[in-house]
Amino acid sequence: MSPRIPTAILVLLTLVGCETEMRFRDLDAFMDEVEARPKGSISPLPEFEPYQPFAYSASSLRSPFQPPIKITVPPPDQDTVSPPVTDRPREFLEQFQVEVLKMVGTLGRNEELFALIEDGDGGVHRVQLGDYMGKDHGQIQEITETELLLTEVVSNGVGGWIKRNRSVVLRGEI
Repeated sequence: MSPRIPTAILVLLTLVGCETEMRFRDLDAFMDEVEARPKGSISPLPEFEPYQPFAYSASSLRSPFQPPIKITVPPPDQDTVSPPVTDRPREFLEQFQVEVLKMVGTLGRNEELFALIEDGDGGVHRVQLGDYMGKDHGQIQEITETELLLTEVVSNGVGGWIKRNRSVVLRGEI
């Protein structure tokens, strides 16, 4: 092997190394310039007020997204009535407030009209005249295509009982 070949390889490697060093010279100069700049300061974290939990007190009220239920208030001079019968077996829909019960349809058989009532748990029940629903001893008095009328027996606040008329309208009707 001729001594020129290793010398030529050594010269080529030196030139390649110089070229690589020359290629990054401007990058090295930029990095030196950036490092020479004055250092900035980081502002301290802002002071946060402690979290104050919000107590939502309107959860027992009617949802504003549900249609209102019509309540017919009896005149103040109405006489008291006998207390509700409590020794009868309670019907299933009497465990729900009338506000959560929704009329979702009607069924007819011969001359008799039934109402379909959705309870607060999503179940649908068929009711007819004379059935009870709601926690205030509400008895169904009339069923039409668009609403169900019932009479509740509630306390008058002074030891007596009065009748209160309420209606449950078909969902979507106002």
